[in-house]
Amino acid sequence: MSTKRRLTITIDPELIEAGHRAVDAGSADSISGWVGDALQDKVRRDRRLAFLAAAVADFEAEFGEITADEIAAQQRADRRDAVVVRGGVRPHTRKAQSA
Repeated sequence: MSTKRRLTITIDPELIEAGHRAVDAGSADSISGWVGDALQDKVRRDRRLAFLAAAVADFEAEFGEITADEIAAQQRADRRDAVVVRGGVRPHTRKAQSA
């Protein structure tokens, strides 16, 4: 495990309160630990986004740029094919859409 170093930062009061609530609730050992966990999450998210950007760039290099029309068509298809797994909203049916 690496040696930890002290860092002085300035953050919004709401975030400080959220950190205190996390410590009080037992979901973090300390404010420092809570902030450290958040920074680790940010590093992991940024790394995944970089891999995703590289994958999209590779795809586009091979097949051409993904257009806004293609994205919109995929979004429509995703909504059409989505399955509701929770909640009281019924999925739309083709019969209801044509009415």
